[in-house]
Parts: sequence; C-alpha cells; structure tokens
Amino acid sequence: MARPRRHRALVGRLLLFTAGSFAFGFALVPLYSVLCKVWDTGNRWYGTQTAEAAVVERPVADRLITIEFVANVPRAGDWEFAPQVSSMRVHPGKLYSASFHARNLIGAPVVAQAVPSIAPNSVARYFRKTECFCFTPQRFATGESRELPIRFIVDPELPPDVDRITLAYSFFDLPQAAAAAR
Repeated sequence: MARPRRHRALVGRLLLFTAGSFAFGFALVPLYSVLCKVWDTGNRWYGTQTAEAAVVERPVADRLITIEFVANVPRAGDWEFAPQVSSMRVHPGKLYSASFHARNLIGAPVVAQAVPSIAPNSVARYFRKTECFCFTPQRFATGESRELPIRFIVDPELPPDVDRITLAYSFFDLPQAAAAAR
C-alpha cells in the first residue's frame, strides 16, 4: 500500500514541476525585458534611446558596414517569419529602413512579440532603432501576414575594426496577451 501513495506524491510533484516549467517559458519574454532594464544592457538600445538617432544624421561616406538580418521562431510551423533581405551595406550615421515578413500559422488570433539581439554584443550601443516592430506586441488575426518595419542608424562612432553587425529577432507568441485581448 505504501507504493501507490508514494507514486501519487511523485506524480503530483512531477505535475507541479511541469506546470512551473511551462509558466516559466511564457514568462521569458517579459522577464528578458525587465532584466535588461535592471542590468542596463541588451534591450536598452532597442527602445528608450532612439529618438535622438532620428534627429541627427551624419553619414560617413567613406565607410560601409554590412548589416545581417536573422529571424528565429521557437517552434517550427507556428509562424512564417523572415527578413525581406538577408543583409545590406550601410554608411554609419545614415538612417536606413528594412522589414521582416510575418505570417500567423497558428490557426487562431494571436499576439506576438519580437525579442532582438545584436552581435557582436559589444557594438549594441552603436546600433540605434528609431522605429521597430519589437517595441510593442503585434496582434495578428488567423492567417494574417504583414510586413514589419524597422528603421535604424549605425552610430558614426562605431569602432573602426567592426565591419559586420548581425541583427537577430526571435518571434514568440504571447498566449496570455491574446486571451486578454478577446
């Protein structure tokens, strides 16, 4: 008789662990933003300090930087998400535009959020976005697709040894936000 009781206790602990892991997975996107603000890293260059970049354009005509665009989705089949171009050559100090294409394949209305990252990480402060779909959650109807714009400027003070920057987005659906919107 002791075995079935012990098994029930184990099953209960495993279910609790599974539910906690599932909840933690949904909390990762907002947790990432909070941690970036607390540690003054990562996301700070993606939203709060962009207005000044739109005002000052000082192109460096004799220097070109390659910007690579990368798109990731956590689960295959939920989204079509890709950059319109895989890379572009830009002059530091000049404002540029690019876009990503996203399509909801989930089969229901959904709210999604893009989480950006820049590589190498040491140059993130030189890459400023003036407009980005990553600033706010995006609402998609069932099957809806659209272009998601980004406008950016590379600071002319970018170290001279840097000639390539990779801008990557991971696109997550936010089920709790979609449920609240209904």
